[in-house]
Amino acid sequence: MEELLTSILTPLNNFVWGPVMLVLLVGTGVYLNIGLKLYPFRNWFAAYKCLWDGRKHQSDHGEISPWNALMTAIAADIGTGNIVGVATAIAIGGPGALFWMWVTGMVGMMTKFCEVMLAVKYREKTEAGNWVGGCMYFIKNGLSKKWHWMATMFAIFGMTAACLGIGGMVQANAIATNINTTFGVSNWVTCAVLLVLAGIVLVGGVKRIGAVAGKLVPAMAIFYVLFCLFIICTHIEQVPGVFVWVVTDAFTPTAATGGFAGASIMLAIRMGVARGIFSNEAGLGTAPMAHAASTAESPLVQASIGMLDVFIDTIIVCSMTGFVILIATVTPEVAAELDNPAVHAGDPLWCSGVSGGKLSALAFSTLLGQVGAWGVTIALSLFAFTTSMGWCVYGERCAIYLFGDWIMKPYRVIFSVVMAAGAVMTLDLAWLIADTANALMAIPNLIGILLLSPMLFKYVREETAKDPRFKV
Repeated sequence: MEELLTSILTPLNNFVWGPVMLVLLVGTGVYLNIGLKLYPFRNWFAAYKCLWDGRKHQSDHGEISPWNALMTAIAADIGTGNIVGVATAIAIGGPGALFWMWVTGMVGMMTKFCEVMLAVKYREKTEAGNWVGGCMYFIKNGLSKKWHWMATMFAIFGMTAACLGIGGMVQANAIATNINTTFGVSNWVTCAVLLVLAGIVLVGGVKRIGAVAGKLVPAMAIFYVLFCLFIICTHIEQVPGVFVWVVTDAFTPTAATGGFAGASIMLAIRMGVARGIFSNEAGLGTAPMAHAASTAESPLVQASIGMLDVFIDTIIVCSMTGFVILIATVTPEVAAELDNPAVHAGDPLWCSGVSGGKLSALAFSTLLGQVGAWGVTIALSLFAFTTSMGWCVYGERCAIYLFGDWIMKPYRVIFSVVMAAGAVMTLDLAWLIADTANALMAIPNLIGILLLSPMLFKYVREETAKDPRFKV
């Protein structure tokens, strides 16, 4: 059965993440930036002011504060994509892939702004008092009935990605694998601990998830960034060269060397964009479901706050991982362990043929020894756990759209069990499902945004004119 699903999903995944999807994702962001005159860059400081003011100025609508809504979204964003995804992008696409991750992040800020704006504007309050919004609701409430089938498809793909894909099983597997490798803890022990922790957090619903995220996310992000900055600062003489390396390789093919097979410009772009979107989720339509529960004073305010998570996730956190990987070199011990005649001590580590989480772990351990291995394992575990909690909110919102409020508690139980099970399973198929479901979520979301863009442009101009904090 697994082989059959793999044979079906592999060509589908290659197609949906091909040139058409990359053009749709980046092209939508460019179009929205033009239509709104580079709004994110003109209102950067205003967005941070709104985040600060959001603690004092809140509406009667929503369930969680603007800060907790942002932290819930960042919790879902900052995960394996920031550590494993960056390593995969560089190992396959070369250093230039990191540049295209940056481009995706800068363009994606506008996409995230628009999808959050629509999610809050068209959100609903259910009979049980839950504030729900997102792609399915702005399609349902903003477009004619002939488009409603896209809302249903988005909800189905969202539930799939949340439980079977990136939201649950993949994150648990990443936690268990790294803890087992670094500390020797059995995957079954990790499975049991995750089941208990997930149950404790998820039983409280979006309010408890938001409260946990509001405290844990800033702490873990600061810890990881400082951890990386220590490595970067102690190798500061290499940083200018690494930066030039990233930019030049983005526009020239990267030659094969050591265990690296070489990469074309198109492969660098594809890996950078795909892993960038995988990390910051701009255009997928996920984060707006968390932001839709915000008590922000207006859709414009929450949308401005929402776009900040793309910058934090991609430009800051992903860059930290990327620079650490590109600074690291192969040690004699690593060369002996790899046993590849093409890989020699002193070669760039990213050229060793190692990819994913192992490449990140090797980079930190070669630069900081055992402390580095411990640090990256702790960071990855925290990132992955909070990602699961954020994705539970997304999957729950999709489930409510499809089945109603009654599904919330059963869904949380199912999510907790399925997520924990991922710790003791081989998940090559789950990664394939995750990638494919993410792309299939993006399609109706981006189409919905484009169809509503004329109304959106007009609405943003009207709202910014009312609020002196923003530049029209």
